[in-house]
Amino acid sequence: MSCVPECRPGFRVPAVILAVFVPALQAAEPAGVLFSEDFERGADRWEFLDPATWTVTDRGGNRVLEITQRRSAYQPPFRSPGHVALMRDVQAGSFELTVRVRSTKDTGAHRDCCLFFGWQDPARFYYVHLGARPDPASGQIMIVNRAARRPLTQNERPTPWTDNWHRVRLRRDVRTGEIAVYFDDMQKPHMQVRDTTFAAGRIGIGSFDDMNAFDDVILKELSP
Repeated sequence: MSCVPECRPGFRVPAVILAVFVPALQAAEPAGVLFSEDFERGADRWEFLDPATWTVTDRGGNRVLEITQRRSAYQPPFRSPGHVALMRDVQAGSFELTVRVRSTKDTGAHRDCCLFFGWQDPARFYYVHLGARPDPASGQIMIVNRAARRPLTQNERPTPWTDNWHRVRLRRDVRTGEIAVYFDDMQKPHMQVRDTTFAAGRIGIGSFDDMNAFDDVILKELSP
């Protein structure tokens, strides 16, 4: 049986062929991980509803995704956050999302960041609003369902923002409706509630109208 050129002794695979396969191998996620992102290669795997307000920047040799201005040109169909970045081609029902986030502008009681999930379309989704000072429109787990956002929680605990990086975790179980979010303390939920309005949907990060930097985003399947 004759040997094709690629299997002959001393044959070297051209670099152009290696270049095709290496990125695919590097893109593979570990078992149980649906999506991970450190922004070292940019943000091509994200969809921005207002691309002009987002950029990947270098912070001390580490690349992060940042919201660059408070005002957004994105006009949602109902009152809801203006800065939205959604993972491309990813939907999840029961999951655990972790992310590092830093508030890059001290707006006092208005400091916030948002995590989006169960996203069906711009008029139907959940989001966690980590506002510094809670009230019925801030610092709550929210739902947008063809109407202006409304709170699912009655949280009264402030979100203790500083100028440093913080760790946030969001757990969602569609079977029970459980939604729990953790801020720095990974043992005790900062907020939690049960709701079954939306099941699987898209996942994202952002802010209502504030400025943040994001890094080390990991989305995992929630074990049964």
